[in-house]
Amino acid sequence: MPKFIADFHIHSRYSRACSKDLTVGELAKWAKLKGIGVLGTGDFTHPLWLQELKDAFREDGTGLYEAHGKKFLLTAEVNTLFYKSGKAHQIHHVLFVPSLEAAERVNRELESFGSLSIDGRPTLRMDAWRLADVLLGTEPRSLLVPAHVWTPWFSAFGSIAGFDTLEECFEHQTKNIFVLETGLSSDPSMNWRLASLDRYTLISNSDAHSARKLGREANIFECELTYDAIVTALKTKDRSKFLSTIEFFPEEGKYHFDGHRTCGVRWAPQETRRHGFRCSACGRKVTVGVMHRVDALADRPEGSIPEGVVPFKRIVPLEEIIAEALAVNVGTKAVEREYQQLIAACGSEFNVLLHAPEEVLRKAAPARIAEGILRVRQGNVTVEPGYDGEFGKVHIFSAETAAPAADEQLTLF
Repeated sequence: MPKFIADFHIHSRYSRACSKDLTVGELAKWAKLKGIGVLGTGDFTHPLWLQELKDAFREDGTGLYEAHGKKFLLTAEVNTLFYKSGKAHQIHHVLFVPSLEAAERVNRELESFGSLSIDGRPTLRMDAWRLADVLLGTEPRSLLVPAHVWTPWFSAFGSIAGFDTLEECFEHQTKNIFVLETGLSSDPSMNWRLASLDRYTLISNSDAHSARKLGREANIFECELTYDAIVTALKTKDRSKFLSTIEFFPEEGKYHFDGHRTCGVRWAPQETRRHGFRCSACGRKVTVGVMHRVDALADRPEGSIPEGVVPFKRIVPLEEIIAEALAVNVGTKAVEREYQQLIAACGSEFNVLLHAPEEVLRKAAPARIAEGILRVRQGNVTVEPGYDGEFGKVHIFSAETAAPAADEQLTLF
């Protein structure tokens, strides 16, 4: 059976705050560069994007679709807005469906709960359990996945708009929730601290708002390249077919620590508690981040590894490694040049980050870049934690190995 990497949760140019270059062709191009075998479509609820998908896709009877040489699985993210016990809740979900025809049927049912054409990530005025009712009632082969479950806003366990248990959120439909998306600000080990989550399969996706961000988190499978094989592996937590996830360092996520971005206040949970949850600069309540929220709900200590877990690997995006090695910004021509050279030598970004032998890396890139890739593989990095919407910063090189002066040349071995 083929082994492949999948990134299911992405967006199109019809979602707010997303790149206008997100076309089917652009997504396929970057999926090839990254080494992604199956890519979610994102945004199938948006009528214009769905039409573009229909125009571009070739069906092969597997429940997956092909365009520009890449395989796609139909997915979308939706926001449910509802009130419970006098409190407003906004919960994001990733929807999986097995066909374009199923997507059209689901859309017809959802459009009575909110406009699908305003945003690729539509807001639906319905309870989370009702979304499950509608989705599974319309297409039983669908999969409903609570998205980035720890994000303070818009998630099932979020400190601001979420719940303490999935049962409170999904009520009678909890039995039909099999998979949770951990989100950029948490990793599986943080979720392992809750015994109540042991039965769920934990997945990781990029939630990419631009094509370059594809694969910053992803999933590794070894199963048939069909919709049903993928969904069954996820629903049954089959570790022979769902092999591992690929993770951000969770500290790099923009809601890992607590804080108040406006005032530049970033705290670990114990510091937040010491200040009574109030910003020391302005006195307003700080945003409680993912680490604090996990700690509040956990019934196991840090480092706990329950039986039957799916392992994970941590990465730093290749462009970020190159940029730090060269002491320049991501998006510069120097980074692009080195990135393309490594891809040409190794085949894909994931191959560079995970598999390429050291001697190949050292031939294909300047020594400092190769060293940066190897350090990330070893987990030899430090991270300034993200907070209150501000991404964290990974540091691969210490002060003792600072970048060379601008007039020094980086040379290949």
